[in-house]
Amino acid sequence: MLRRAEDLHDEAVAVVADERAALAAAGVPGELVWLGASSVPGALTRGDVDLHLRVPPDAFDAAVALVRRDHAVVHPEIWCATLATFAVDAPLPAGLAVTPVGSEHDVRFTRTWALLRADPALLAEHNRVKAEADATASDEYEARKSAFFDRILAAAPVTPADGSVGGTDGDATV
Repeated sequence: MLRRAEDLHDEAVAVVADERAALAAAGVPGELVWLGASSVPGALTRGDVDLHLRVPPDAFDAAVALVRRDHAVVHPEIWCATLATFAVDAPLPAGLAVTPVGSEHDVRFTRTWALLRADPALLAEHNRVKAEADATASDEYEARKSAFFDRILAAAPVTPADGSVGGTDGDATV
């Protein structure tokens, strides 16, 4: 069931703050940003919180090793040299993606959400895609979302060196 991001904002902010504190206490390097539909006012979400840890490229392996101490690995089949994914123990469903700054996955994550945050028409299209896909099987839902993101990324030029669009860093204010 889809919900408006605003319906879980306060709970999601608490998840982000708690995870930021936990990562800092564990000595994990990098910048934690809140991405995903729950981070965008007006977006439709399944109620999960998507977190993205952007780390310096030379700290990626060490950061992944530190995160792995306290977080369960999820989706190991998608792990690669520039992406690791983990579950976050939180009151809302939450996940953490770790990427080196400037990598393909880092750019994809930061750009897509910056674009949606900046363009009401794209956000409306995102909501339509999610609403239409919501009744499908999980793999079909994810495939439709991925195709949407592929299309908007192909159409949007990268401007700053960090891969963001429109001068933002792509994260929601917490």
